[in-house]
Amino acid sequence: MAHAPDMPMLFLPPHPPVPVRPGRAVVIGRSRSCDLRLPSGDASRRHAEIVATAEGFVLRDLGSTNGSFVNGEPVTEHLLAAGDRIQISGSTITFCRIACDADLPDASMTDEHTVLSERPAFGDALRGELSELPLFAVLQMLDLGRNSGAVHIRSDGDDGSLWLVDGRPVHAETKSQKGFDAAVALVNAATGSFRFEPEVEAPEVTITANVTELLLESARIQDEEVR
Repeated sequence: MAHAPDMPMLFLPPHPPVPVRPGRAVVIGRSRSCDLRLPSGDASRRHAEIVATAEGFVLRDLGSTNGSFVNGEPVTEHLLAAGDRIQISGSTITFCRIACDADLPDASMTDEHTVLSERPAFGDALRGELSELPLFAVLQMLDLGRNSGAVHIRSDGDDGSLWLVDGRPVHAETKSQKGFDAAVALVNAATGSFRFEPEVEAPEVTITANVTELLLESARIQDEEVR
């Protein structure tokens, strides 16, 4: 059986995910011409780039003023691994490698960033460790593909499931919570594993928020906990 193709992606919610492809650098910075534009004025106009090499995908700092960091360590050049957190001027970008049932969609340029021009399709191949592919990234991809089904999470904190219809969350349950609060708790789980089960109907509807609203609330709660 052939393996599902590997799709390297950059995630910075609530921005749409950005594909990373061989033969083309992905530039990160505050310039409108960058593939991934950062909101912070502390970021350089062209701050860093990610390029494909014979060894893998490499992050290179482009002589930025405030530097680039991977998992909290300053870097000028770094070979990326799945789940690496790239920190640039207050923004945390997650590098992920995703198994996708469909062919890799083409990428096209808009005025501000690279986007996926086709909807990816996912099946049982969408599973993995939360340390390498956080749930917020999973939900963004399922939202992009307008997938329906359930994401089952096994975590050191609280196991649970989150159901989606056309990529939109409609219900979530953990052992102790139900609805939007349960969905936020699952998104904030840092360890454990997940599995997407396609075309599974939700037992009820308890969530009216979309993925972006869910991820923004999750980020707000995490920021409060840090402070």
